[in-house]
Amino acid sequence: MLTEIIGLPDHIFGVRATGEVTSDDVKSVLLTGLKRTAERFKEIRYLLVLETDVKNFTAGAWVEDVKAGLQNFTKWKKIAVVSAEKGVEWFTDIFTVATPGKSKGFKPEEIEEAKAWLNAED
Repeated sequence: MLTEIIGLPDHIFGVRATGEVTSDDVKSVLLTGLKRTAERFKEIRYLLVLETDVKNFTAGAWVEDVKAGLQNFTKWKKIAVVSAEKGVEWFTDIFTVATPGKSKGFKPEEIEEAKAWLNAED
């Protein structure tokens, strides 16, 4: 399931992933929030907190996630992914070379650092 993270600065859109994540979750929560953020701020600063294994994302969720990335390709400013999975953190750090924005992985205990990094102008 995806749920929007409340209490972030307006220009940062955040999602928490728990349990199984489906294409419906991506469409109703992620795509809606990304579109709203891109339209309002002309850029996307995105926080993803993974509290589930990436294997719990259905195939449909991955397809919708890729669509979201492509639809907003020029709008990405910063992507922070918080996860206990070391592979996710490593992939996120490497992903920055494939997108126009910056991406960075963080451990769960670094969530406040992730928020500060997203909020910083650099």
